[in-house]
Amino acid sequence: MLGVDINERFEAVQGRIRQAEADAGRPMNSVGLIAVSKTQPADAIREAYALGQRDFGENYLQEALAKQEELVDLEDIVWHFIGPIQSNKTRPIAEHFDWVHTVDRIKTAERLDQQRPAHLPPLNLCIQVNVSGETTKSGVELSELVDLSDRMDQLHRVDLRGLMAIPAPINPSDEDPSRPLRRSPGLWVASQWECQMIWSGPFARAQRGSESERRSLVHAVPKLESPSQTSSHL
Repeated sequence: MLGVDINERFEAVQGRIRQAEADAGRPMNSVGLIAVSKTQPADAIREAYALGQRDFGENYLQEALAKQEELVDLEDIVWHFIGPIQSNKTRPIAEHFDWVHTVDRIKTAERLDQQRPAHLPPLNLCIQVNVSGETTKSGVELSELVDLSDRMDQLHRVDLRGLMAIPAPINPSDEDPSRPLRRSPGLWVASQWECQMIWSGPFARAQRGSESERRSLVHAVPKLESPSQTSSHL
């Protein structure tokens, strides 16, 4: 049964998060959970919501809008857009989401700022950083991070809330996937931000690091259908 399956997986992920917090020396409940609900039906989101989950991540705009319409009665649900952003899609994203995690150009941020409806609170944005310098991944280069963040800070209808990064696979013995980001001269910009790292290995390792990192919030992001392949965000 789908409901039983989601319940068991949700409880298991929550237990792993709490244990990872303890292992990393983080305060309890300092790690948030975004359930990546792309390709999942609205009924599955509703079941997770009934268990206490509030934050949901969607990659595909049209699919997300359809589910949002079906779930309009869930008033305190929080929608995160975590997919690539096309210029012709910024208006519906600005109108229908609470968070956007994949901003890597000032043009995108400006469009979201201009198109955010006045009756809604400012849209929360994260800069996507190509933390490993991989040519196959999107994101701003570390050397461009400070300039982009300074320019985004001048906008009025969006709030720059932090960074999102997808590090390259590393040796399992290396417990610090955020090392390239922490070596960046722009890290001071993020010291009071939410720091998100999508991590394909055990997410406990993505929560360890320096004291400056521990002041930031890390989001664990398990897919509803596959908690054994948990990612951690940021």
